[in-house]
Amino acid sequence: MWSKKVTIKTNASREQIWNLWSDVKNWNKWDNEVEYSDMNGQFETGTFGILKPIKGPKSKFKLISVDKLNEFTSRSFLPLTKMDFIHEMNEKNSELFITHGVEIKGLLTFLFSKVIGKKLIRELPKAMENLSKMAEKN
Repeated sequence: MWSKKVTIKTNASREQIWNLWSDVKNWNKWDNEVEYSDMNGQFETGTFGILKPIKGPKSKFKLISVDKLNEFTSRSFLPLTKMDFIHEMNEKNSELFITHGVEIKGLLTFLFSKVIGKKLIRELPKAMENLSKMAEKN
């Protein structure tokens, strides 16, 4: 397994962050690596969607965990490998922190961690800063 997590402090509220997380069609407004994304139903566990990265093929994802105002995890399917995108909110000393993590698991983890992993490590903090700033304005 390969994993990476990034946590930042935000001045936004849980509701402001959640509204952006659950607005799948507009993920590209805060994540510069997303060309487009959409859901085939409600933002709840078990719902499928599609996501097209800027420089990658369109792929299907599934919401495997949704806990409103707390966390959600989406799973993308790669050849012989799964990639989970974990999004969490936690409070500490009355401050809100958001965490975005990525886990790659499966037979081709070694390959996808090199091909995709480096870019994710570089772009993840940027997406989170964009999300935080956008949420604070809403």
